[in-house]
Amino acid sequence: MKLREIGKSGLLVATGFTIMATAGSANAQLRDKTQISPVVPGGAINKSFTQQIGAGRGDIFTPDSSAFIVARDPFRAIRRGRQIFQRKFQVKQGFGPTTNDGEGNPSQVGGDASINAGLVDSCAGCHGRPRGAAGHGGDVATRPDSRDAPHLFGLGLQEQLGDEITQSLRVIRDNASAVAISTHHAVTRALTAKGIAYGSITAQPDGTFDTSAVVGVNPDLRVRPFFAQGGTVSIREFVVGAFNAEMGLESPDTDLLTASAGGSVLTPAGMALNGSLDRIESPPAASPTADPDGDGHVNEIPVSVVDFVEFYLLNYFKPGTGDQTPADVVLGRAVFTVIGCGSCHVANLTINHDRRVADVETVFDATQGNPFNRLFATGTVLTINGLTGVDDGSGFPSLKRPAGAPFVVRNFFADLKRHDLGVNFHERNFEGTFQEQFMTEPLWGVGTTAPYGHDGRSQNLEEVILRHGGEALVPRNAFAALGRIQKQLLLNFLASLVLFAPDDTASNLQPKDPSAVHFPQNGHGAIALTPLFNTPTDLE
Repeated sequence: MKLREIGKSGLLVATGFTIMATAGSANAQLRDKTQISPVVPGGAINKSFTQQIGAGRGDIFTPDSSAFIVARDPFRAIRRGRQIFQRKFQVKQGFGPTTNDGEGNPSQVGGDASINAGLVDSCAGCHGRPRGAAGHGGDVATRPDSRDAPHLFGLGLQEQLGDEITQSLRVIRDNASAVAISTHHAVTRALTAKGIAYGSITAQPDGTFDTSAVVGVNPDLRVRPFFAQGGTVSIREFVVGAFNAEMGLESPDTDLLTASAGGSVLTPAGMALNGSLDRIESPPAASPTADPDGDGHVNEIPVSVVDFVEFYLLNYFKPGTGDQTPADVVLGRAVFTVIGCGSCHVANLTINHDRRVADVETVFDATQGNPFNRLFATGTVLTINGLTGVDDGSGFPSLKRPAGAPFVVRNFFADLKRHDLGVNFHERNFEGTFQEQFMTEPLWGVGTTAPYGHDGRSQNLEEVILRHGGEALVPRNAFAALGRIQKQLLLNFLASLVLFAPDDTASNLQPKDPSAVHFPQNGHGAIALTPLFNTPTDLE
């Protein structure tokens, strides 16, 4: 099998690079080989936490640093982030208890809801289904009625869409302001980005704005795609916050320290954070020697670890699609569109400048897929000059930077806006107020992520659709009025939007091998990145 590469031109080119059948499987919530001696391949992480930290952040000329590995060995960086994500952390590494040792009152306005969030020793403890994936499944009590932890498939695409929409909206705002100031008259402009309407804004001649007609986003026009209520700008903030709130692991992340203080940074994953434009969340520790939770451990999550996990989630696989050819699925998608579901659940959106280094397209394939899920994944390299990269004359491995080409995000089904879906979806906050607006949940993967709703209170797809109201009342009522057959067609379509276990999914990176002894327990194939490392024999 040959890996496909995509060069700066955006055209697929032959590589001459043969994929090695290297085992890449691993179970969820892993210990490393200094803690356990596995008897089967993939039974433990191959590097200790100290080895994963490496030489710290460093730079592109510092071997074994996160900056060096992200720039020159990006598929190793992704895999290392994955292994950190699956790692079972220990008390001696600073794991637990929760923020400030459970002290404080989340019922106070502005109180720390993470005090009640629970405790888990691995990222995979909340995001662990399907097996070994950055999936869904954990209940995190950030509000009294809890909520269902969402899957993280396609998270980097979500971040990029939100960031590009923000930039487009702010260009409209700033242009309106320039005209208003120069003409001495108020100027109103529609706020539309990527075909999504966010209301309108009026610029005043004195440089101020009337934002009363802005909808679905804060008055600052920053799309915050993460958390149910749309509270966080970036993957990096999400990662640092989750390590702290759910695991009691504190990071003195320098990027967030700088940005939250009003500075501007570009993370190794290419995300621009500007504290003069946006409210950026500060990290829990102000320096590598700080110990805010008083557990005797400092620098629990070094900057390099944050770099690897951020880069992993930026490049994490998007959800797959089951068989799209049966008539019931095709007709079900048509019903979905006709009754108006697509007004909020927008199917496809385009990223103008993709920061990822690879894409994986996972589809139903009864021939190449294995008996576990009958899916097959095709990996495509998205770096400049593919795996060859760019020789910078340093004597180190070539730079493998993202080509930055446009990318169409298909089967996304969201509009990156907040909506009020009526009282059936409102959730109580600890201090007695109600959260009434929530981000549109992308529907990709929805067929395999029950229960549903931000609180996990709806047990099946029909229940959660009928629960809609408020801004979604018209399509909800249209669904309710359908006959049983038409309803089932739509449900069958939604069921075809699936997640998958990367370790159990055959791919062009590691195809299935039916001749393997005890197939499919052996030889089932996997989405294995190890063959793409600069040194594939050095396992993560």
